[in-house]
Amino acid sequence: MAGRISDEDIALVRERSPIADIVGEHIQLRNAGGGNLKGLCPFHDEKSPSFNVTPTRGYWYCFGCAEGGDVITFVRRLEHLSFGEAVERLANRAGIQLRYEQGGYVPGREQGERSRLIEAHRAAAEFYASKLTAPEAAVGRRFLSERGFERVDAEHFGVGYAPAEWEALSRHLMARGFTSAELIKGGLAKEGRRGPIDRFRGRLVWPIRDITGDVIGFGARKLNDAEDGPKYLNTPESPLYKKSEVLYGVDLAKREISKRSQAVIVEGYTDVMACHLSGVPTAVATCGTAFGEEHIKVLRRLLLDHTGSQGEVIFTFDGDSAGQKAALRAFADEQKFVTQTFVAVQADGLDPCDLRVRQGEAAVRDLIASREPLFAFAIRSVISRYDATTNEGRLAALDAAAPIVSRIKDHALRKLYAVSLDRWLGFNNEGFVLDRIVEVSTRAAQPGPRQKAAPRKIADLTDPRVRTEAEVLKLAVQRPALLGPGFDVIGAEAFSLPEHLALHRLIIGVGGVAAAGAGGREWVDRLLESADDALRGLVTRFAVEEVRVDLTSEERYAAGMLVALELITVTHALDQLKSRMERTNPVEQQQDYNRLYGELVALEQQRRVLKERAAGS
Repeated sequence: MAGRISDEDIALVRERSPIADIVGEHIQLRNAGGGNLKGLCPFHDEKSPSFNVTPTRGYWYCFGCAEGGDVITFVRRLEHLSFGEAVERLANRAGIQLRYEQGGYVPGREQGERSRLIEAHRAAAEFYASKLTAPEAAVGRRFLSERGFERVDAEHFGVGYAPAEWEALSRHLMARGFTSAELIKGGLAKEGRRGPIDRFRGRLVWPIRDITGDVIGFGARKLNDAEDGPKYLNTPESPLYKKSEVLYGVDLAKREISKRSQAVIVEGYTDVMACHLSGVPTAVATCGTAFGEEHIKVLRRLLLDHTGSQGEVIFTFDGDSAGQKAALRAFADEQKFVTQTFVAVQADGLDPCDLRVRQGEAAVRDLIASREPLFAFAIRSVISRYDATTNEGRLAALDAAAPIVSRIKDHALRKLYAVSLDRWLGFNNEGFVLDRIVEVSTRAAQPGPRQKAAPRKIADLTDPRVRTEAEVLKLAVQRPALLGPGFDVIGAEAFSLPEHLALHRLIIGVGGVAAAGAGGREWVDRLLESADDALRGLVTRFAVEEVRVDLTSEERYAAGMLVALELITVTHALDQLKSRMERTNPVEQQQDYNRLYGELVALEQQRRVLKERAAGS
């Protein structure tokens, strides 16, 4: 086993791994003001962006699920890695050779498991690509040529050829230092009677990459229909490859998806190639599985689809019954998007690849441009099964389509589609159709199975006192020098939330803001090192959350927030004191009442002074 990575190298990895760049490879980030960036959280499903990144301090925090940390924490959470594996992954990206405290520099075979498997897949992709020019791969080159792809296209997408041999890839990779166990675990080989045998043989091979561009698996197409086995064979589930989360082409399409706020979902590898080469660079495809919830999460983070009308997801399906079924399956997940969702159907049943070959690249672009809203397509697909020339057929069609319309969450849109449904079926009675849909909607709203618990929420900062506490603590974490010694003498009674009080005690425990200097990354790190697990998230949150301060009057703003906190505290104490006085009999309990009255006078005087300070701050 490798020893512990040196602290100096960990610090270097953080320094050379800008958090905005790393996070930006996975989600679209936009300027949120105050030097912060914002996007949709990759760790829970949300419709409005609450994931914040502060590049100057190197931290991220999600205000929706209350998770946060630095760039290493982000990679650990996203890729499900250990701390060491996350550091190794970032070090490899930054070109840093890590040192381990027990034994100096560690050879490549002692890196984390994921890094090893990634390297094996990269080497396999290079091997397959090199074999595409071999004489025996002529059948593969002919397959590509017949579908309108040239050699440069194959190189761009990394298409390769798996030799029709039992151990060609396995021998190649084992000669480069990879073990048979690694090849089998990564899905590149299977266990044979005399050792590992190649999983893909005599097939055209497409490398499947994750969103960062790392090869994590392969899709392979049979070239001889007479041979046994499925037409398409994919990498099995592995530590790298989770088919329910993988989208082929996402590494090439991610920037255009974010730029155009559009994602096109096609059904195969050659369809992705055809779309990209035809001027539709936002196309991606699932890999041997139906489009599902995990795929949606990947696209939503790229689309940043919190503004609804500004983005679109377009599904392409054949016009036959199988295509209609696929569209209806997509409809089941449609409302997990906030963007508009469409269907693009080629009436003659041609997929984008065949369409490009027969009618040219412009026809592919026209197909995408002719998209139809998914709601409309789903409703039309259902009612087309019935005979709308008879009353019985129209009523049956209405009953079949009503559940679809009733599931539209937007009430206004639901009503508009009810009106369209009335027109399509020829009832000419919108009230009757609406009543029928309302009836179905009411039944659907009946309590069902218990829903999955929502992500844990942070404290609701609607109370002025809580907001002020949070703002002062935020300044103490981000800009401690602005607060000066006034923060360090604040009493525990100033904080109404236990977590706020705990953070105040933490700051005082490490020397107070007087020991923080100008603050910055070192100060936040010191707080995190001293915090327990429960408090670490709050420190990260306050290190990331924007301080809404006018840069021309920072000191005045900080002083004003301290006075505001004191004023709220004194006012709260006055309210409690007055309540006690109301319960004290001034005749029977004269001594207690006089003492309370003296305290009241002192607090009122203190409040007047604070109000004057607040007016002048």
